[in-house]
Amino acid sequence: MDIWQSLALGFGVALDPINLAYCFLGVFIGTLVGVLPGIGPVAAMSLLLPVTFNITPEAGIIMLAGIYYGSMYGGSTTAILVNIPGEAASVITTIDGHQMARQGRAGPALGMAAIGSFIAGTLAIVGLMLLAPPLTKLAVKFGPVEYFSLMVLGLTILSYLTHGSMLKALVMACFGVVLGLIGLDSISATPRLTFDRLELIDGIGLVPIVMGLFGVAEILVNLERELKRSIVEAKITGLMPTLKDWGMSKWALARGSLIGFFLGILPGGGAVIASFLSYAVEKRISATPERFGHGAIEGVAGPEAANNAAAGGAFIPLMTLGIPPNVIMALLLGAFMVHGLQPGPLMMTRNPEVFWGIIASMYVGNIMLLVLNLPLVGMWVQVLRVPYRILFPLILMFCIIGVFSVGNAIFDIYVMIGFGIVGYLMRKFGYEGAPLVLAFVLGPLLENNLRKSLILSRGDFMTFVERPISAACLGLALLLLLSTLVPWLRAKRQKIALDETA
Repeated sequence: MDIWQSLALGFGVALDPINLAYCFLGVFIGTLVGVLPGIGPVAAMSLLLPVTFNITPEAGIIMLAGIYYGSMYGGSTTAILVNIPGEAASVITTIDGHQMARQGRAGPALGMAAIGSFIAGTLAIVGLMLLAPPLTKLAVKFGPVEYFSLMVLGLTILSYLTHGSMLKALVMACFGVVLGLIGLDSISATPRLTFDRLELIDGIGLVPIVMGLFGVAEILVNLERELKRSIVEAKITGLMPTLKDWGMSKWALARGSLIGFFLGILPGGGAVIASFLSYAVEKRISATPERFGHGAIEGVAGPEAANNAAAGGAFIPLMTLGIPPNVIMALLLGAFMVHGLQPGPLMMTRNPEVFWGIIASMYVGNIMLLVLNLPLVGMWVQVLRVPYRILFPLILMFCIIGVFSVGNAIFDIYVMIGFGIVGYLMRKFGYEGAPLVLAFVLGPLLENNLRKSLILSRGDFMTFVERPISAACLGLALLLLLSTLVPWLRAKRQKIALDETA
């Protein structure tokens, strides 16, 4: 089956009325989540993950994917109009986007963010479509040894790219791996770390952990903050950027798309780092860098293109290798596994309708987002006026309903509340949740591949360095860990972290 036949099969799935409805629901919720500060796509996807259990795999994954890339679009609206990023990847957009709004150019800023996001998102899907088949053929050659080493490298890169201390990130990753081991041993069926609790025999669920760490913890953190919103009151007109705006932004869009796409593929790279790097590149190469921070439209176009391209690029390692590069992809991996599907090199041949249906739905979803973001700006502005005293209790209520609906177990609600408190304390002491969740998802896979490798090699650990791909992955992971001991590199990494959180 060539690529055009595959894409035709995909569009046949994506344009099915049911799948089309779930695609629209996903991008609509994603935009809403992006517009409302303090929720984020992880909490929203965790909340709606139970909904996908009773629908087809295609519809469920299409909806969850729509929430992810839809939130990248919506985050720019609140960043530009309110100077509060609705999503972490839109932090950098506040710098020039809000300045443009204060200068009466909110319309062109919103228009450039929406159209730039559409262009970058579409280019990322083309890249996904072209790169996925050859990478899948390469991935078929991977055995347990290579998968184990690749997962170790992924967790190391994620820990290296976290904003704070790498030691804290590694502690969180180790904690996540231990959590993933709770339940029955996959080979001997012996209970581990269950403390004689029947509720832990099947392990801890992904949904309660993620909802606690990102949903409940976010509410607790925001409750002690004084969140002020100064919404731009002027009437928003002229959403289409001028020819001069396009002339200044065209290369920023191209560079942002490339940066975002390739950083999205890397474990731990993601939309946040891509948007910051894009902004830094545009400011560095600009002939008039003094305009940045005072309403430069390139400062909106580049980062918005980067974060949307990163959202598309993140699907490549998940769909071709079965390895999630970030927390959101880990949630999607959980959704695949709930439906009995294993994303990876064999998915393209075993479940082509799911594989290509998801890719085709992203084309459709990007068009829907363009329609949602440009004409409905006024509606999103009204949504921004919802008081937090109403918003936060509603989010908490939906979290409780969502967690309980997964297994109809009160124990899951206790787990969610427990991890909500843990997540709140983690924020207070500078620990990040992303390494924990990704390690929790990868932990069982990591263990299985390690044990399979040792069974095949009869207990010889040299098998991990005798195979070239495995040795390269482990060598790179070791270099990243050792680099934190080099004073110059450690200072450079800390400077990047400070720049990102400034």
